[in-house]
Amino acid sequence: MLTRAKAGGYRWRILALLFMATTINYVDRSILGVLGPTLRDKVFSWSIQDYANITISFQIAYAIGLLTMGGIIDRLGTKKGYTLSIVIWSLFGMLHATVTRGMGWIGFAAARFGLGFGESGNFPSAVKTVAEWFPKKERAFATGLFNAGTNVGAILAPLLVPLFVSNEGRNWQVAFLLTGVFSLIWVILWNLTYRRPEVHPKLKRAELDHILSDPPEPDQKKIPWRKLLPIKETWAFAMAKIPDAVWWFYLFWGGFFLNARFGLQLKGLALPLILIYLIADVGSIGGGYLSGFFIRRGWSLNKARKITLLICALLVLPVTLAPLVSNQWVAVLLIALAAGAHQAWSANVFTLVGDVFPKQAVGSVVGIGGMVGAVSSIVANLALGRVLTDAGPHGYVYAFLVAGLLYLLVLGAVHLIMPKMLPAKIRS
Repeated sequence: MLTRAKAGGYRWRILALLFMATTINYVDRSILGVLGPTLRDKVFSWSIQDYANITISFQIAYAIGLLTMGGIIDRLGTKKGYTLSIVIWSLFGMLHATVTRGMGWIGFAAARFGLGFGESGNFPSAVKTVAEWFPKKERAFATGLFNAGTNVGAILAPLLVPLFVSNEGRNWQVAFLLTGVFSLIWVILWNLTYRRPEVHPKLKRAELDHILSDPPEPDQKKIPWRKLLPIKETWAFAMAKIPDAVWWFYLFWGGFFLNARFGLQLKGLALPLILIYLIADVGSIGGGYLSGFFIRRGWSLNKARKITLLICALLVLPVTLAPLVSNQWVAVLLIALAAGAHQAWSANVFTLVGDVFPKQAVGSVVGIGGMVGAVSSIVANLALGRVLTDAGPHGYVYAFLVAGLLYLLVLGAVHLIMPKMLPAKIRS
């Protein structure tokens, strides 16, 4: 059996592009979470419900996009599908800078809608690329590495935004224009670099054999949704994506919580948010490595993935204490631990799709599951907006309680739906 080094390393260049795209994706997505309290108090005078409506607009578009983009990516292929996705989200990301005070929250909601639709293509494209370029034993680790870009993007946003925007909100438009140039560079690199491994001129035969070392899959073209929706494995993955609502809570409301609980403003939020997402980065890579480690020790896919998910769910539990502690750094560390555990969870959940579905269905199944995660986030934001309006900052106690307990409940449901991780039986 070839070692990774002897097999060659071109697939890691492809993975580096996935990491870069995911980083850009999350810089664009995270800017509003960093700027939110400043825009609310100093520029637009939003209410809590206005901000909730803005985030819901993003999530509705994200859900719609996942229903359509996953299928589009399966039809167009990863090269064209990924390019289309990043062009859409970058254009709408920059359009945030054109919103005026007179447009109110509706202007931001419109820009977020377009951003959400475009960004929905990132994960179906990236997960499909990993399924094409990595054997099953490396997929969780590879997914963890590109998924770490979510945290790097979330770290870069609070680092970059205060360099251009003051605590009073001056020059806030610049923050939404930052990533356009990086997106353009990525599109050029992606289209120059990407081919399917079977036809890539720079891929050595030894590495191609390594990539294709799993048992061959049946030769199928497009697999329509009507064949995927009745399959229990599709809904096991969709169930496992419900905790996306928790991650988006940290991303979009974390700055608001720290502002309400500890009085932190734009520049004061930078270090706590950076710490949270640095630890989340460790979780993303570590979670992917851990299940791969279990597999290399001879564990079945089913046992390795689910034990790793159980560890993640247990590590999330202490976050229920975050709104109850009086020290801001204790609260930040509790959120950071939960964010890291979520990213480890996410790396393994994404890998489930490539484990049980043929490559031709990966984009569509990721889209279906992501849509369920987005819908759960919409429901959570509707509820949170109302709770915070009625109960004030005390409402965060309920939010963190749900965030801490949800993973164990979801894991139990996933195991009931899919007690064994076997290849999905798709009717011809």
